[in-house]
Amino acid sequence: MADHQEASVTLPSAPASVPAARAYVTDVLAEWGLGAGAEAADTVRLIVSELATNAVQHTVGQSPTFTIDLRLDHTRRLEIGVTDSHPRLPRRLPAGTQQDHGRGLVIIRFLAAESGGDVVITPTADGGKTVLVALDWTAAVN
Repeated sequence: MADHQEASVTLPSAPASVPAARAYVTDVLAEWGLGAGAEAADTVRLIVSELATNAVQHTVGQSPTFTIDLRLDHTRRLEIGVTDSHPRLPRRLPAGTQQDHGRGLVIIRFLAAESGGDVVITPTADGGKTVLVALDWTAAVN
């Protein structure tokens, strides 16, 4: 395996981009040797789905696109970054028991911790932000 593998896609900030993001990540993971049925792949798809949903719902027209970056490095860490150009950093929203939203970042942080990883949110040079999730990569890589 090379020192690292990278993949990136930029999608419009529209609801149809959420399933497109999941499909893209599924294809990349398969290319890198992690099949669709693997539990780790399900975790990555759920994280990407939540991050893409946040990028679409919370940029309120101020970010016409968002970018998903995937990086698998030689230390067996998978980094999932989602970048948009909206300046507001994500924050946990109060989620009532009857609400079906407001838990995305909580879910992402839980999945990252459960997989031996972490979540870092950083501003970008152009005024946007990147939510970066780093996970231990335990699957065999081709």
